[in-house]
Amino acid sequence: MSLERQIRVKLEVALKPSRLDVVNESHLHANHSSSPGTGESHFRVLIVSEAFAGKSRVERHRLVNDLLSDELKGGVHALAIKACAPGEAVN
Repeated sequence: MSLERQIRVKLEVALKPSRLDVVNESHLHANHSSSPGTGESHFRVLIVSEAFAGKSRVERHRLVNDLLSDELKGGVHALAIKACAPGEAVN
């Protein structure tokens, strides 16, 4: 299973999002010296979930990072996160 798919499945199962966008941006970093060249190293996530209601931005990011700890240790070099509760602006 691709890292992109692993990220999507873990977040869907744990957080039951009403919206989940997982964008592989690795191609934008392909020539960087720190890029592993796998094509799956840089991701952007937009997630809207009731699980984030009442949580600070830091708490939301920690939750996502904890869920994806294996991926972050095993190949994901960068993960940009936009985590919102329902009704919050996602722009």
